[in-house]
Amino acid sequence: MSEEVASTSKEKSTVVPKCKKYRKDKPWDDETVDHWKIEELPPEKSSGILSESSFATLFPKYREKYLQQVWPHVQRALKEHGVAASLDLVEGSMTVRTTRKTWDPFVILQSRDLIKLLARSVPYEQAVRVMEDGMAADIIKIRGLVRNKERFVRRRQRLIGPNGATLKAIELLTKCYVLVQGGTVACLGPHAGLKQLRKIVTDTMKNIHPIYNIKTLMIKRELMNDPTLKEEPWDRFLPKFKSSNVQRKKPRKAKPKKPYTPFPPAPVESKVDKQLAEGEYFMKEKDRLKRKRELKKASQESTAQRRREEHQKSFI
Repeated sequence: MSEEVASTSKEKSTVVPKCKKYRKDKPWDDETVDHWKIEELPPEKSSGILSESSFATLFPKYREKYLQQVWPHVQRALKEHGVAASLDLVEGSMTVRTTRKTWDPFVILQSRDLIKLLARSVPYEQAVRVMEDGMAADIIKIRGLVRNKERFVRRRQRLIGPNGATLKAIELLTKCYVLVQGGTVACLGPHAGLKQLRKIVTDTMKNIHPIYNIKTLMIKRELMNDPTLKEEPWDRFLPKFKSSNVQRKKPRKAKPKKPYTPFPPAPVESKVDKQLAEGEYFMKEKDRLKRKRELKKASQESTAQRRREEHQKSFI
């Protein structure tokens, strides 16, 4: 009897969650298998590609000379994966497409990223790394995030830092290659690093200094090395920065002091006083309107004459 009571108490203590009440073990539920591992696809295991895929991208005029120099190296690197590449200098475009020798369907997307990076002024030595497994590319458009051009330039410079120090720190922490060019930021690296990098760039354009995100990443890296804190939540260790909208006081414009006079200022003339001085007060309404029209016409003629003289000066 006591054994039955003990068994029922054990069953009550181990409460199964409602979402896993009817769940059965799956054949892939194996802790020894790493499901996130990217396995290589050799040509022997692939059955080839059924249809041709191609991607094209335009490049600016100033990149033409450099692309002509490195294009043989680009073709050689893509030929190893069975991808054909062509450079059109007339239209200013680069095209990649699959061939019958292509065995990996994902390689065409890596080739697309390669020509995109080359078009965004990334050197070939860095851009070709996107063909490796576990590497990805991202081009972040930052020009539309800030309306004011002067403010945009200041925030973009803040991302680079003095002598590129801030950019170098971001590259070391995210393990990504970063190139700030014009209105875009070209990034190359692992997926986790690209996600962190996009957050840093967008926050910088939203007037959040990159040093705050850099400090957070440094703390996270230290916590990852600690085996005791690896599985615990890190909220208590991470800094919490509050955005404070500090309104700067504008300096008051000092009014120039007038010289002191003991006499009060002269009274302002009223409309009746002005009419009495000009002799309009005793005129009829009809004559007054006629005089007003004549004065207006005279001023218009003088203005037109002055403009004609200024226009004639350009032909002399």
